[in-house]
Amino acid sequence: MSETDPVLWPDRVEAVLFDVDGVVTDTARVHAAAWKRLFDGFLRVRSGEGFEPFDEGDDYARFVDGRSRLDGVRAFLASRGVEVPETGTGDTVESLGARKDHYFLEALRRSGASAFPTVVAMIRRLRERGRATAAVSASRNCSEVLRAAGVEGLFDVRVDGVDAARLGLAGKPDPALFLEAARRLGVAPARAAVVEDAFAGVEAGTRGGFGFVVGVDPGGRAEGLYRRGAHTVISVDGSATTGRTR
Repeated sequence: MSETDPVLWPDRVEAVLFDVDGVVTDTARVHAAAWKRLFDGFLRVRSGEGFEPFDEGDDYARFVDGRSRLDGVRAFLASRGVEVPETGTGDTVESLGARKDHYFLEALRRSGASAFPTVVAMIRRLRERGRATAAVSASRNCSEVLRAAGVEGLFDVRVDGVDAARLGLAGKPDPALFLEAARRLGVAPARAAVVEDAFAGVEAGTRGGFGFVVGVDPGGRAEGLYRRGAHTVISVDGSATTGRTR
């Protein structure tokens, strides 16, 4: 993103709700690598060396990005026609999800996390202009990611996977997480914006009736983000950013 905000925020927007991994912090790549390590190991044992590896671009974007960990396991395995039990012994949805979490936290604690400087600058400008901000993530590790990146203090509220489990909130593309964040901020969804890089997250913002949905394109996702309801998509190529409005 450029030093000048690439988004023309509508006057009606009183609050902006940010996804975390891949929007505020660089941890989407860490999640993608953890998912690949999980699924490639699982498929290699199950199918032998001729298995089709997990693709950190297409498979990540279509089946796991933005979803809760267990929903991601279910969606990807279904795409390969693979069924495992929800719980029990051996490979289950629950045990595979826990293994992915272990891989992610191992990498996070080894290498840390960074926030995108231009996004941090955007959030600071929004706050200076009186707009409330929220961090919204399906991940139970959201707090640790924000703390590792040093950006916990930029948000008025945080709604994450821990809240989802405690309150029984459905994961994206259901809008429940975003709606809870708007409720905590005391802002109607129609007067709030959602900023998301995941297809599931943009769809959640659209389903929730949010007044402005911004898609963040890490590369090759712009049309998919528009199809799922983004009002504008910011295309990122390194530090350069351009935007166009639907």
